[in-house]
Amino acid sequence: MQFSDLSIIDPILKALAEEGYTTPTPIQEQAIPILLSRRDLLGCAQTGTGKTAAFAIPILQQLHEERTKNPVGARRIKALILTPTRELAIQIAESFASYGRHLNLRHTVIFGGVSQHAQVNTLKSGVDVLIATPGRLLDLMNQGFVVLRDVQFFVLDEADRMLDMGFIHDVKKVIAKLPSRRQSLFFSATMPPDVAKLADTILNNPAKVEVTPVSSTADTIEQGMYFVGKDDKRKLLVHILEDQKIKSALVFSRTKHGADKVVKDLLKAGIGAEAIHGNKSQNARQRALSNFKSRETRVLVATDIAARGIDVDELSHVINYELPNIPETYVHRIGRTGRAGHDGIALSFCDAEETDFLRDIHKLIGKRVPVIENHPYVLDISTAALSPAPTRQGQGRNDNRRGGGSGRPSNNGRSAGSSNHSSQQRSQSSRPEGQGNSSVRREDGGNSQPRPSGGRPQPQSRGTGNSRFSNSSSDKNY
Repeated sequence: MQFSDLSIIDPILKALAEEGYTTPTPIQEQAIPILLSRRDLLGCAQTGTGKTAAFAIPILQQLHEERTKNPVGARRIKALILTPTRELAIQIAESFASYGRHLNLRHTVIFGGVSQHAQVNTLKSGVDVLIATPGRLLDLMNQGFVVLRDVQFFVLDEADRMLDMGFIHDVKKVIAKLPSRRQSLFFSATMPPDVAKLADTILNNPAKVEVTPVSSTADTIEQGMYFVGKDDKRKLLVHILEDQKIKSALVFSRTKHGADKVVKDLLKAGIGAEAIHGNKSQNARQRALSNFKSRETRVLVATDIAARGIDVDELSHVINYELPNIPETYVHRIGRTGRAGHDGIALSFCDAEETDFLRDIHKLIGKRVPVIENHPYVLDISTAALSPAPTRQGQGRNDNRRGGGSGRPSNNGRSAGSSNHSSQQRSQSSRPEGQGNSSVRREDGGNSQPRPSGGRPQPQSRGTGNSRFSNSSSDKNY
């Protein structure tokens, strides 16, 4: 199937062709016709499936058709996209700019941590589409600068992460101000009970699109696990990155302080690295991300939520310096690689205090991550606690438990991602690739935008109407 088979109007097809997109992803193929028929949608898809385009294209098309019928009418907010982080909001806005470049529509993005002056001025001039994070949206609603009574399309994106970050009450306040007659779209990478309950309150007889098993890992990602002492992780990371075949690596740390420490250690070892997290200004974060995308910086060390805006063509390696305490986050993290048909390698470090986290990951993905024993810093850990149990029902999260043991797991499957691994890429038909993610508890901002396969650079932000993006932030409201 091609995008031209989905009843998409010519101006959007032209924009897609200019981006090099011809073939829709499964979620786009299924969701776009549903949304064009004005049905509510419950979308469950893992990171990298292209869900931004799945909702942006039909919203733009329906707004364009309405604007064509009433070209001189006042511009009021007709579509609201609510997302948990600044980086994700910016990525979504860039997607609307790309796909809507040939349409007479205006969009803007608002988020906290920066002056609201420019955002308010843009809103006063009139916009059709508003992409927002909850904190700043509620602030401007309370000040009377945002009115939602004309909203026809409401998108709640990354719903599971929204709840993890503590936004549930803010989301409910926003929903209470929306018209009852609207089309609602609800997207989540996982569907634990709290998320399913929230979906029930928002959606009206929705169609459901689930393109892959919940919380599965992509087949294009080769996974590997290193058992290593906590104090040896720094040396192991340097050891792995001494392999010059690793052209770029995204390294995950659980904390902002930890991310800074990893960067400091890598720089001491002569390895170029930068950090991206909530204590960095928005300018610093965008600069670090730009340097990483252009390969000026070889290693980017990120906290989970800050990494939401990271979508890098042909990223070969993701390294979990620390395992996440939320198992779904593991899936989101490693989904940064192995995208658009390319192969990717995901390596993880597990110390004695993280074995419970690893066991939960095994339960969630339904298999064991192969162990890499050929390295200088092997830690003996018992196999008993690490075998996969039947996939859990419900949210699948532990409560920061710790554990350890003795004895060493044997390899299960092929040895993945040792320091001499390089990413072998295979091309696929050109298609947009979309959201991803990962997060821990509420901390800071970050996701990804559609892109073609074959390593084409992502489209730069293009203004459509009054699209504006701020470039400095330390956003307590995300």
